[in-house]
Amino acid sequence: MVREHPFFQQLMSLRLPVEDYVIAGSGPMFAHGLRRDIGDIDVVAGSVAWSRALELGHPETAPLGYAQHVVLSGGAIEILDGWFGYPVDTLITEAEIIEGIRFMPLRRVLEWKLKFVDNGVGREKDRCDIELIRQYLQ
Repeated sequence: MVREHPFFQQLMSLRLPVEDYVIAGSGPMFAHGLRRDIGDIDVVAGSVAWSRALELGHPETAPLGYAQHVVLSGGAIEILDGWFGYPVDTLITEAEIIEGIRFMPLRRVLEWKLKFVDNGVGREKDRCDIELIRQYLQ
C-alpha cells in the first residue's frame, strides 16, 4: 500500500540511503491507515541522506524556520535536515519499518503535534490528527 503511492515511488527513485532517513509529518499516519492520502512526504535526513538531497536540489529555510529543506517533485517531497529540535539520529534509530521504509512512531508524531498545538502553531488538522492517533494507540 505505502510503496504503491506515487509520492513514495518518487522518493524511492531518489536513491536516498533508506537506513539514513525517517518519514515524519503525516506519512506515519498514512502508513498506519489513519489517513487515506497525504499532500506530501516529510523526509528527515541523516547526514548521508542530507548530502544526497543537496545534490538533488537547493536548500532553503523551512517555513517555520526549524530546519533547512530541499523541496523536490513539485513539492511532493520535502527533505529536511532536522525536525522540531529532535535529534535526527534518534528519530532514525527509533523508527518503525513499514514496507522497508522508516517511519516516525505514532507516539512521537502525537508528541510533536501536541507541542505544536500547545505552542499555538498547530492547525485544525493537527488537532484532528491528535484525536485519531490517541484513538489508534488505545
